[in-house]
Amino acid sequence: MTILTSIGHVTVERRYLACSKCLAKTVPWDQWAGLENHRRMSPHARRMLTLAGTSWSFDTAASRLKELCHITVSDDTIERVCQEEGQRAQKWMNESDAPVKSFAAATGQAEFYTDGVKVNTTGGWREMRLSVLAKRQAALPATPAQWKDRVLSAPTARMAVCAIAPANVVGSSWKRLADHLGLPCDHPLSVLADGAKWIWHEAAKRFNKDTRWIVDIFHVSEHLHHCGKEMLGNSPMARQWADAQLERLIEIEGPRFINELDEQIAATTDGAQRKSLENLRGYLQENHDSMWYATRLKEGLPIGSGLIEGACKNAVAVRLKINNPRWRIRRAEKIAALRCLDYSLQWDPFWQDRAA
Repeated sequence: MTILTSIGHVTVERRYLACSKCLAKTVPWDQWAGLENHRRMSPHARRMLTLAGTSWSFDTAASRLKELCHITVSDDTIERVCQEEGQRAQKWMNESDAPVKSFAAATGQAEFYTDGVKVNTTGGWREMRLSVLAKRQAALPATPAQWKDRVLSAPTARMAVCAIAPANVVGSSWKRLADHLGLPCDHPLSVLADGAKWIWHEAAKRFNKDTRWIVDIFHVSEHLHHCGKEMLGNSPMARQWADAQLERLIEIEGPRFINELDEQIAATTDGAQRKSLENLRGYLQENHDSMWYATRLKEGLPIGSGLIEGACKNAVAVRLKINNPRWRIRRAEKIAALRCLDYSLQWDPFWQDRAA
Protein backbone atom coordinates (compact mmCIF):
# COMPACT_ATOMS: atom_id res chain seq x y z
CA MET A 1 0.00 0.00 0.00
CA THR A 2 1.17 3.55 -0.76
CA ILE A 3 0.64 6.07 2.03
CA LEU A 4 1.35 9.77 2.23
CA THR A 5 3.87 10.73 4.91
CA SER A 6 5.61 13.94 5.87
CA ILE A 7 8.51 12.95 3.57
CA GLY A 8 6.34 12.02 0.61
CA HIS A 9 4.62 8.88 -0.64
CA VAL A 10 5.94 5.61 0.78
CA THR A 11 5.02 2.06 -0.18
CA VAL A 12 4.48 -0.22 2.82
CA GLU A 13 3.71 -3.94 2.96
CA ARG A 14 1.54 -4.93 5.90
CA ARG A 15 -0.62 -7.81 7.03
CA TYR A 16 -4.38 -7.85 6.56
CA LEU A 17 -6.09 -10.14 9.08
CA ALA A 18 -9.62 -11.55 8.90
CA CYS A 19 -11.43 -13.94 11.22
CA SER A 20 -13.28 -16.75 9.44
CA LYS A 21 -15.70 -17.16 12.33
CA CYS A 22 -16.73 -13.62 13.34
CA LEU A 23 -15.67 -12.01 10.04
CA ALA A 24 -13.81 -9.25 11.91
CA LYS A 25 -11.06 -7.60 9.84
CA THR A 26 -8.08 -5.57 10.92
CA VAL A 27 -4.71 -4.24 9.80
CA PRO A 28 -2.56 -4.01 12.96
CA TRP A 29 0.12 -1.90 11.30
CA ASP A 30 -2.45 0.77 10.35
CA GLN A 31 -3.58 1.02 13.96
CA TRP A 32 0.01 1.24 15.21
CA ALA A 33 0.88 3.94 12.65
CA GLY A 34 -2.22 5.98 13.45
CA LEU A 35 -3.64 5.87 9.92
CA GLU A 36 -7.17 5.34 11.23
CA ASN A 37 -8.38 4.67 7.68
CA HIS A 38 -8.03 8.39 6.90
CA ARG A 39 -7.12 8.57 3.23
CA ARG A 40 -3.94 6.56 3.75
CA MET A 41 -2.04 9.38 5.38
CA SER A 42 0.20 9.40 8.41
CA PRO A 43 -0.76 11.73 11.29
CA HIS A 44 2.25 13.93 10.50
CA ALA A 45 1.15 14.25 6.87
CA ARG A 46 -2.38 15.20 7.95
CA ARG A 47 -0.93 17.81 10.26
CA MET A 48 1.16 19.29 7.44
CA LEU A 49 -1.79 19.36 5.05
CA THR A 50 -4.02 20.94 7.68
CA LEU A 51 -1.44 23.59 8.55
CA ALA A 52 -0.97 24.46 4.88
CA GLY A 53 -4.71 24.50 4.17
CA THR A 54 -5.46 26.81 7.08
CA SER A 55 -2.54 29.13 6.26
CA TRP A 56 -3.15 29.57 2.50
CA SER A 57 -5.87 28.93 -0.03
CA PHE A 58 -6.11 25.25 -0.91
CA ASP A 59 -4.54 25.62 -4.35
CA THR A 60 -1.67 27.69 -2.97
CA ALA A 61 -1.22 25.16 -0.16
CA ALA A 62 -0.84 22.33 -2.70
CA SER A 63 1.72 24.33 -4.66
CA ARG A 64 3.79 25.26 -1.61
CA LEU A 65 3.76 21.77 -0.14
CA LYS A 66 5.23 20.54 -3.40
CA GLU A 67 7.89 23.25 -3.38
CA LEU A 68 8.78 23.06 0.32
CA CYS A 69 8.37 19.38 1.09
CA HIS A 70 8.23 17.65 -2.32
CA ILE A 71 4.77 16.37 -1.42
CA THR A 72 2.40 16.08 -4.37
CA VAL A 73 -1.23 16.31 -3.30
CA SER A 74 -4.31 17.92 -4.82
CA ASP A 75 -6.04 20.98 -3.43
CA ASP A 76 -9.25 18.91 -3.12
CA THR A 77 -7.47 16.44 -0.85
CA ILE A 78 -6.14 19.28 1.30
CA GLU A 79 -9.62 20.73 1.61
CA ARG A 80 -11.13 17.38 2.60
CA VAL A 81 -8.48 16.83 5.24
CA CYS A 82 -8.98 20.35 6.63
CA GLN A 83 -12.73 19.81 6.84
CA GLU A 84 -12.26 16.52 8.70
CA GLU A 85 -9.73 18.02 11.11
CA GLY A 86 -11.85 21.14 11.56
CA GLN A 87 -14.76 19.03 12.74
CA ARG A 88 -12.42 17.15 15.05
CA ALA A 89 -11.06 20.46 16.39
CA GLN A 90 -14.55 21.72 17.22
CA LYS A 91 -15.23 18.64 19.30
CA TRP A 92 -11.75 18.59 20.84
CA MET A 93 -11.97 22.18 22.13
CA ASN A 94 -15.27 21.34 23.84
CA GLU A 95 -14.15 18.05 25.39
CA SER A 96 -10.36 17.91 25.82
CA ASP A 97 -8.65 18.52 29.14
CA ALA A 98 -5.69 20.28 27.48
CA PRO A 99 -7.38 23.71 27.12
CA VAL A 100 -8.73 23.36 30.66
CA LYS A 101 -5.26 22.76 32.08
CA SER A 102 -3.75 25.63 30.08
CA PHE A 103 -6.41 28.07 31.25
CA ALA A 104 -6.23 26.94 34.87
CA ALA A 105 -2.45 27.33 34.92
CA ALA A 106 -2.61 30.89 33.54
CA THR A 107 -2.48 33.81 35.96
CA GLY A 108 -4.39 37.07 35.98
CA GLN A 109 -7.96 38.26 35.75
CA ALA A 110 -10.42 36.79 33.27
CA GLU A 111 -11.52 38.84 30.27
CA PHE A 112 -14.17 38.09 27.69
CA TYR A 113 -14.31 39.59 24.19
CA THR A 114 -16.59 39.04 21.22
CA ASP A 115 -17.05 40.61 17.81
CA GLY A 116 -17.89 39.61 14.26
CA VAL A 117 -16.27 39.47 10.83
CA LYS A 118 -18.24 39.32 7.59
CA VAL A 119 -17.78 36.13 5.57
CA ASN A 120 -19.00 35.61 2.00
CA THR A 121 -21.17 32.48 1.98
CA THR A 122 -23.28 30.74 -0.65
CA GLY A 123 -26.27 32.43 1.00
CA GLY A 124 -24.73 35.90 0.99
CA TRP A 125 -22.56 37.79 3.45
CA ARG A 126 -22.90 36.43 7.00
CA GLU A 127 -21.29 37.42 10.26
CA MET A 128 -18.81 34.99 11.79
CA ARG A 129 -18.99 35.73 15.51
CA LEU A 130 -15.67 35.18 17.25
CA SER A 131 -15.48 34.97 21.05
CA VAL A 132 -12.37 34.86 23.23
CA LEU A 133 -12.05 34.06 26.93
CA ALA A 134 -8.64 35.24 28.14
CA LYS A 135 -6.58 35.89 31.25
CA ARG A 136 -4.21 38.79 31.76
CA GLN A 137 -2.12 40.12 34.63
CA ALA A 138 -2.64 43.75 35.56
CA ALA A 139 -0.26 46.29 34.08
CA LEU A 140 1.20 49.29 35.89
CA PRO A 141 -1.37 51.88 37.01
CA ALA A 142 -1.93 54.75 34.59
CA THR A 143 -3.60 58.16 34.65
CA PRO A 144 -6.29 59.23 32.18
CA ALA A 145 -3.70 61.26 30.28
CA GLN A 146 -1.56 58.14 29.81
CA TRP A 147 -4.24 55.87 28.37
CA LYS A 148 -2.86 55.88 24.82
CA ASP A 149 0.77 55.31 25.76
CA ARG A 150 0.55 52.64 28.44
CA VAL A 151 1.67 49.08 27.72
CA LEU A 152 -0.66 46.26 28.70
CA SER A 153 0.57 42.88 29.82
CA ALA A 154 0.27 40.14 27.21
CA PRO A 155 -2.52 37.60 27.82
CA THR A 156 -1.39 34.57 29.78
CA ALA A 157 -4.10 32.48 28.12
CA ARG A 158 -6.69 32.95 25.39
CA MET A 159 -9.31 30.46 24.20
CA ALA A 160 -11.31 31.24 21.07
CA VAL A 161 -14.48 29.80 19.55
CA CYS A 162 -16.52 30.99 16.58
CA ALA A 163 -19.76 30.33 14.74
CA ILE A 164 -22.11 31.73 12.13
CA ALA A 165 -25.23 31.54 14.23
CA PRO A 166 -27.99 33.59 15.90
CA ALA A 167 -27.14 35.60 19.00
CA ASN A 168 -28.77 33.18 21.46
CA VAL A 169 -26.84 30.22 20.04
CA VAL A 170 -23.58 32.15 20.23
CA GLY A 171 -24.42 33.25 23.77
CA SER A 172 -24.97 29.64 24.81
CA SER A 173 -21.50 28.77 23.51
CA TRP A 174 -20.00 31.39 25.87
CA LYS A 175 -21.48 29.63 28.88
CA ARG A 176 -20.30 26.23 27.65
CA LEU A 177 -16.79 27.59 27.10
CA ALA A 178 -16.62 29.16 30.56
CA ASP A 179 -17.95 26.01 32.21
CA HIS A 180 -15.60 23.73 30.26
CA LEU A 181 -12.59 25.86 31.18
CA GLY A 182 -13.63 25.72 34.81
CA LEU A 183 -14.11 29.45 35.30
CA PRO A 184 -15.64 29.81 38.79
CA CYS A 185 -18.91 31.69 39.01
CA ASP A 186 -17.37 34.11 41.51
CA HIS A 187 -14.18 34.72 39.50
CA PRO A 188 -13.81 38.40 38.50
CA LEU A 189 -14.70 38.76 34.83
CA SER A 190 -14.54 41.76 32.51
CA VAL A 191 -16.60 41.84 29.31
CA LEU A 192 -15.11 44.21 26.74
CA ALA A 193 -17.08 44.89 23.57
CA ASP A 194 -18.13 47.56 21.10
CA GLY A 195 -21.47 48.32 22.74
CA ALA A 196 -23.72 46.20 20.50
CA LYS A 197 -26.94 45.49 22.39
CA TRP A 198 -26.98 41.77 21.62
CA ILE A 199 -23.59 41.33 23.29
CA TRP A 200 -24.65 42.97 26.56
CA HIS A 201 -27.96 41.10 26.50
CA GLU A 202 -26.42 37.67 26.00
CA ALA A 203 -23.52 38.29 28.38
CA ALA A 204 -25.93 39.34 31.13
CA LYS A 205 -27.74 36.01 30.73
CA ARG A 206 -24.60 33.86 30.63
CA PHE A 207 -22.24 35.41 33.19
CA ASN A 208 -22.53 36.23 36.89
CA LYS A 209 -24.02 39.42 38.26
CA ASP A 210 -20.63 40.76 39.36
CA THR A 211 -19.34 40.89 35.77
CA ARG A 212 -17.72 44.22 34.87
CA TRP A 213 -18.92 45.73 31.59
CA ILE A 214 -16.58 47.90 29.51
CA VAL A 215 -17.51 49.50 26.22
CA ASP A 216 -14.48 49.80 23.97
CA ILE A 217 -12.88 53.24 24.34
CA PHE A 218 -12.07 53.47 20.64
CA HIS A 219 -15.72 53.01 19.65
CA VAL A 220 -16.66 55.74 22.09
CA SER A 221 -13.95 57.92 20.54
CA GLU A 222 -15.46 57.35 17.09
CA HIS A 223 -18.84 58.57 18.30
CA LEU A 224 -17.29 61.66 19.88
CA HIS A 225 -15.35 62.53 16.73
CA HIS A 226 -18.43 61.95 14.58
CA CYS A 227 -20.37 64.36 16.79
CA GLY A 228 -17.55 66.90 16.54
CA LYS A 229 -17.57 66.73 12.73
CA GLU A 230 -21.33 67.19 12.61
CA MET A 231 -21.11 70.30 14.78
CA LEU A 232 -17.86 71.89 13.56
CA GLY A 233 -17.16 70.26 10.20
CA ASN A 234 -14.02 68.35 9.27
CA SER A 235 -11.72 70.85 10.97
CA PRO A 236 -8.97 70.97 13.61
CA MET A 237 -11.50 72.51 15.99
CA ALA A 238 -13.73 69.44 15.69
CA ARG A 239 -10.85 67.09 16.46
CA GLN A 240 -9.73 69.24 19.40
CA TRP A 241 -13.27 69.26 20.80
CA ALA A 242 -13.60 65.48 20.48
CA ASP A 243 -10.18 64.80 22.01
CA ALA A 244 -10.96 67.09 24.95
CA GLN A 245 -14.32 65.40 25.49
CA LEU A 246 -12.74 61.96 25.37
CA GLU A 247 -10.10 62.86 27.94
CA ARG A 248 -12.81 64.34 30.16
CA LEU A 249 -14.93 61.19 29.82
CA ILE A 250 -12.00 58.97 30.79
CA GLU A 251 -11.24 61.16 33.77
CA ILE A 252 -14.71 61.51 35.31
CA GLU A 253 -16.26 58.33 33.81
CA GLY A 254 -19.66 57.70 32.29
CA PRO A 255 -22.45 58.96 34.58
CA ARG A 256 -20.75 62.25 35.48
CA PHE A 257 -19.80 62.90 31.86
CA ILE A 258 -23.40 62.37 30.76
CA ASN A 259 -24.49 64.96 33.33
CA GLU A 260 -21.98 67.45 31.92
CA LEU A 261 -23.17 66.63 28.40
CA ASP A 262 -26.72 67.46 29.49
CA GLU A 263 -25.46 70.90 30.48
CA GLN A 264 -23.85 71.34 27.05
CA ILE A 265 -27.10 70.36 25.37
CA ALA A 266 -29.10 72.81 27.48
CA ALA A 267 -26.68 75.63 26.64
CA THR A 268 -26.65 74.93 22.87
CA THR A 269 -28.94 77.17 20.83
CA ASP A 270 -28.07 75.85 17.36
CA GLY A 271 -30.65 73.21 16.41
CA ALA A 272 -28.34 71.03 14.32
CA GLN A 273 -25.59 71.01 16.95
CA ARG A 274 -28.13 70.25 19.66
CA LYS A 275 -29.39 67.27 17.63
CA SER A 276 -25.83 65.93 17.25
CA LEU A 277 -25.20 66.20 20.99
CA GLU A 278 -28.50 64.48 21.77
CA ASN A 279 -27.61 61.58 19.45
CA LEU A 280 -24.26 61.28 21.22
CA ARG A 281 -25.98 61.32 24.58
CA GLY A 282 -28.32 58.53 23.48
CA TYR A 283 -25.38 56.29 22.64
CA LEU A 284 -23.56 57.08 25.88
CA GLN A 285 -26.69 56.60 27.99
CA GLU A 286 -27.09 53.06 26.63
CA ASN A 287 -23.59 52.35 27.93
CA HIS A 288 -23.57 54.57 31.01
CA ASP A 289 -22.60 51.72 33.35
CA SER A 290 -19.80 50.48 31.06
CA MET A 291 -17.45 53.46 31.04
CA TRP A 292 -15.41 53.17 34.24
CA TYR A 293 -12.19 54.05 32.47
CA ALA A 294 -10.28 55.93 35.16
CA THR A 295 -10.89 53.12 37.64
CA ARG A 296 -9.61 50.46 35.24
CA LEU A 297 -6.57 52.53 34.30
CA LYS A 298 -5.70 52.83 37.96
CA GLU A 299 -6.04 49.04 38.31
CA GLY A 300 -3.88 48.37 35.24
CA LEU A 301 -6.75 46.78 33.31
CA PRO A 302 -7.66 47.19 29.61
CA ILE A 303 -10.29 49.67 28.46
CA GLY A 304 -10.32 48.67 24.79
CA SER A 305 -11.29 45.62 22.77
CA GLY A 306 -8.17 45.57 20.62
CA LEU A 307 -7.63 41.88 21.39
CA ILE A 308 -10.81 40.79 19.62
CA GLU A 309 -10.33 43.28 16.78
CA GLY A 310 -6.93 41.75 16.10
CA ALA A 311 -8.27 38.20 16.44
CA CYS A 312 -11.06 38.83 13.93
CA LYS A 313 -8.55 40.14 11.42
CA ASN A 314 -5.57 37.85 11.99
CA ALA A 315 -7.23 34.62 13.11
CA VAL A 316 -10.33 34.51 10.91
CA ALA A 317 -10.53 37.09 8.12
CA VAL A 318 -6.94 36.56 6.95
CA ARG A 319 -7.86 33.01 5.89
CA LEU A 320 -11.57 33.07 5.09
CA LYS A 321 -11.26 36.06 2.77
CA ILE A 322 -8.35 34.79 0.65
CA ASN A 323 -9.25 34.97 -3.06
CA ASN A 324 -12.79 36.14 -2.21
CA PRO A 325 -14.30 32.64 -1.88
CA ARG A 326 -17.95 31.84 -1.25
CA TRP A 327 -18.12 29.38 1.63
CA ARG A 328 -20.71 26.92 2.73
CA ILE A 329 -21.39 27.94 6.32
CA ARG A 330 -20.37 24.69 8.00
CA ARG A 331 -17.17 24.50 5.94
CA ALA A 332 -16.24 28.05 6.87
CA GLU A 333 -16.84 27.23 10.55
CA LYS A 334 -14.53 24.20 10.39
CA ILE A 335 -11.67 26.17 8.86
CA ALA A 336 -12.26 28.93 11.40
CA ALA A 337 -12.21 26.32 14.20
CA LEU A 338 -8.70 25.32 13.13
CA ARG A 339 -7.65 28.97 13.07
CA CYS A 340 -9.10 29.38 16.58
CA LEU A 341 -7.21 26.29 17.69
CA ASP A 342 -3.94 27.88 16.59
CA TYR A 343 -4.87 31.28 18.06
CA SER A 344 -5.63 29.56 21.39
CA LEU A 345 -2.12 28.03 21.41
CA GLN A 346 -3.66 24.54 21.39
CA TRP A 347 -2.31 23.40 18.02
CA ASP A 348 0.43 21.18 19.47
CA PRO A 349 -1.75 19.54 22.16
CA PHE A 350 -4.40 18.82 19.51
CA TRP A 351 -1.95 16.80 17.44
CA GLN A 352 0.26 15.43 20.17
CA ASP A 353 -1.81 12.41 21.16
CA ARG A 354 -2.25 11.35 17.53
CA ALA A 355 1.40 11.05 16.51
CA ALA A 356 2.57 7.57 15.62
